[in-house]
Amino acid sequence: MFKISTEDGNARLGTLKTRHGEVKTPFFMPVATKATAKTLTPEDLQICKVEALISNSLHLFLRPGVDVLELHGGLHKFMKFDGVIFTDSGGFQMIRKGFFIDANEKGITFRSPYNGKKYLFTPEFSKEIQQRIGSDVAMMLDYCAEYPTSYEEAKRSVELTTIWAARFPKNTSKQLNFGIVQGSVYEDLRRKSAKDLASMDFDGYGIGGLSIGEPKNVMYRMVEIVNSILPEKNPRYLMGVGSPLEIVESVMRGVDIFDSVFPTRNGRHGTAITWQGMLNIRKSDYRTDTRPLDEECSCPTCQNFTRAYLHHLLREKEILGMHLLSLHNVCFMTHFMKRLREEIHQNSLQNFKKDLEKVF
Repeated sequence: MFKISTEDGNARLGTLKTRHGEVKTPFFMPVATKATAKTLTPEDLQICKVEALISNSLHLFLRPGVDVLELHGGLHKFMKFDGVIFTDSGGFQMIRKGFFIDANEKGITFRSPYNGKKYLFTPEFSKEIQQRIGSDVAMMLDYCAEYPTSYEEAKRSVELTTIWAARFPKNTSKQLNFGIVQGSVYEDLRRKSAKDLASMDFDGYGIGGLSIGEPKNVMYRMVEIVNSILPEKNPRYLMGVGSPLEIVESVMRGVDIFDSVFPTRNGRHGTAITWQGMLNIRKSDYRTDTRPLDEECSCPTCQNFTRAYLHHLLREKEILGMHLLSLHNVCFMTHFMKRLREEIHQNSLQNFKKDLEKVF
């Protein structure tokens, strides 16, 4: 299921094996919350060599409905993606306005933002939905506390997450099952949550409730604490982190898997991720710039269009501009992760980080 091949300090090279193929770690997943990576087609994802995505089972349960996915033979066929698909349980929607009603030992009660209908998501029901959807990796139902939050609320999130983790069905079908460590920014709670979940039979572990507003040095400290406790033989997944420098910092602390809306959201808002740093293509500096976004990039955007053309599209609010920047950003992230794996293999991660610090 997961095999580590090389280590550089706490950084690891490995392979995660799923029923839809193997993925080399560390890897990054674009977010396809509602069965699409925003503005990108399945062909775009193939061009960018995207091997894994994450979707949200709560959103897909609400729309289009699990019955519709089953009519198509599952999520892979529904969205025409034959790579690895993770599905989140919906716990993160606890901090999203309009979804959360209540949480107790039974589970989480959500309100549909579409019709106001209430649904109780238990650990068992969350697993059932993810299994019917047909994802390769199911994330457990977890209690995601917002930031900032009180110690008492964070403690409650850990207690309920542990209760739900014990009830989350783990040995069903060929679907992998990941636990999620909570605890906000409180060191003792992070330790307790990591110890609780490490004692359970999960295939991998998510680190949740971070990258939601806390200082970066605090996030890194929480990652260090959690990874010092979680089993080394299992993959570790820092949820919601996607900027290049943060990925490198986290890999150096033992993280293997990442996901974020970082590339597609930046693309839709006119910012390109390049080896020269973040470029806001909406700026007037690019009105007459005939260079590609990134001369080191071989994506279709960089091979065919100038910064000036992209600037024009964005200023005119043309959808094509958002599409082309998102395409470049996702391709960049795939190439970046490949380069990162090479640096780990060559034991040169420290020098790579120093180079990134100059531009990010």
